[in-house]
Amino acid sequence: MPAQHPKEDTIDDSSAPLIEHLAELRNRIIKSLLAFVVAMMISFYFWNPIFNFLTSPLCDALAARGQECGLILIQLQEGFFVAVRIAMLGGFVLAFPIIATQMWRFVAPGLYRSEKSAFLPFLVASPGMFFLGAAFAFYVVTPLAFTFFLGFQQPGALLGAEVEGEASALAQAGITFQGSVNEYLALTTKFIIAFGLCFQLPVLLTLMGKAGLVSAEGLKNGRKWAVVGILTLAAFVTPPDVITQIILFVVVYGLYEVSIQLVARVERKRNEELRAEGILDEDGA
Repeated sequence: MPAQHPKEDTIDDSSAPLIEHLAELRNRIIKSLLAFVVAMMISFYFWNPIFNFLTSPLCDALAARGQECGLILIQLQEGFFVAVRIAMLGGFVLAFPIIATQMWRFVAPGLYRSEKSAFLPFLVASPGMFFLGAAFAFYVVTPLAFTFFLGFQQPGALLGAEVEGEASALAQAGITFQGSVNEYLALTTKFIIAFGLCFQLPVLLTLMGKAGLVSAEGLKNGRKWAVVGILTLAAFVTPPDVITQIILFVVVYGLYEVSIQLVARVERKRNEELRAEGILDEDGA
């Protein structure tokens, strides 16, 4: 059933020719790119403190084992590209409010006032949930994962043994972590982005529920498929260790259950509004 809009619920701006919309889109994109470039340059200047912050979970895990915190450069130019990657990541984070604002200003004139009031909370909640997921990955998941991985180290030693009166030596190979800067940054970024995107699940499903694309009953009936999908996701986006995969599964499935409650709340509110307008009777027909 198409949404009904009262007469006072109108679009703010009058219709404009297609060429004007394209020109405005170009201006919004240019402003977003300029904001990203400026933010990237600022992040490049401070790439060392940002890198030290990103490596703190690894350094803490190594310090707990009495090891020195150090990463190596495999290639001569690797350090420069690491700084560029950090600058791009930091630039996107810093410029995201401006980019989101430009996107909203382009889309908002084509929405009804009721649609704006309905969509705006999701626009605000989305980056908040992403940063919440990123913080959870950085402060909870990565320390556990790095501690698990570093547990496979072993000290080297030379074990003397006496075999038929002759001295023999059995060498125990030492296993010491000497990580690549680029590989570590890629792994940490993968953790942060994966959990940040997974934390978008309640926002996405609630928005779909508000649009009538999913229902709370349908999400409840699809729990078994959600379990399979989340397990598959955990296998792809996390390293092959059981601890990290279990953490991701528990968190994402918990978000799925929260999404069911949020969608049910949206449905109750929509039904109350329809009853108040006389479109839906008390029996829900």
